Amino acid sequence: MTTEVTTLSADQTPLFPIAPAAKARRRLAEFFTAELRSDNTRRAYLNAAKKFSAWCGENGLGLSSIETVHVAAYLKHLQAAGKSVPTIKQHLAGLRHLFDHLVTGQIIVINPAAAVRGPRYSVQEGKTPILNGDEARRLLESIPTDTLIGKRDRALIGLLLYTAARVKAAISLKVEDYYSEGASWHVRLQEKGGKAHTVPCHHRLQEYMAAYIEAAGIASDSKGPLFRTLRGGAKTLRNRNLLTQSNAYELIQRYKVVAGIKTEIGCHSMRGTAITNILENGASVEEAQNFAGHASPRTTQLYDRRDQQVRRGLVERIRF
Repeated sequence: MTTEVTTLSADQTPLFPIAPAAKARRRLAEFFTAELRSDNTRRAYLNAAKKFSAWCGENGLGLSSIETVHVAAYLKHLQAAGKSVPTIKQHLAGLRHLFDHLVTGQIIVINPAAAVRGPRYSVQEGKTPILNGDEARRLLESIPTDTLIGKRDRALIGLLLYTAARVKAAISLKVEDYYSEGASWHVRLQEKGGKAHTVPCHHRLQEYMAAYIEAAGIASDSKGPLFRTLRGGAKTLRNRNLLTQSNAYELIQRYKVVAGIKTEIGCHSMRGTAITNILENGASVEEAQNFAGHASPRTTQLYDRRDQQVRRGLVERIRF
């Protein structure tokens, strides 16, 4: 939980000046500290609530006087300020959930955001940059494996590419979450909503993981973190310090430069690369959905970039 959220108590109101009553402040604090399980969702909804509260304060609105027309006007305000459609829809979703919580807590009578319709938004293809097969190979081959840090980094990037794991799930792994069943190895990922998602490991990933775990000497530390930070000399691991998402992003950027990759990739690009690659190699959308642990095939289809290859081929048929 972030420091910003944990300091939001029933006795602290600067984030929500439109809610002066102690009972309302306490209910607001409950929403942001107990109701939301995802740190990312909590952070996004808190940001939306803070901005909406500031707008209400500027327009002389208190919590009890907010109506549907005011929420709609706020969305128009965001649109006029140049906010993207996904951002506006996220703000609306946050306000709906927040007001629902206040209604069930008998702070307000009705949810003023319930009847507000957000802007229409249709996405057929995701925007996350991905790598083609050759670039993914070059990225892995750019990592030197004569050091412990190189073996660790290759294992982490390999895990992201060969399992389509979200980076947060990857860096949260314990040693025991990488385990064998017979001759094959699996990784147990804790995904969104606390769901456990088990993925079998590609034979190359097994090689990367074996080399890293042996070099790190962590095989017997089953409850310890799998991917750890290194001490000053980069020759030994810290016992309990996990890599952070920013650490993972930085090492991907470092090896991207070494591999000569120009695409502006990030951690999530590894997930998109894996999903697109298995689709390109004959997997159905349903199979890719199961592999990625998506709740809906529509989400999986956002990662399907095969049409990009077709369009590039069509463009090259233009003759002038």
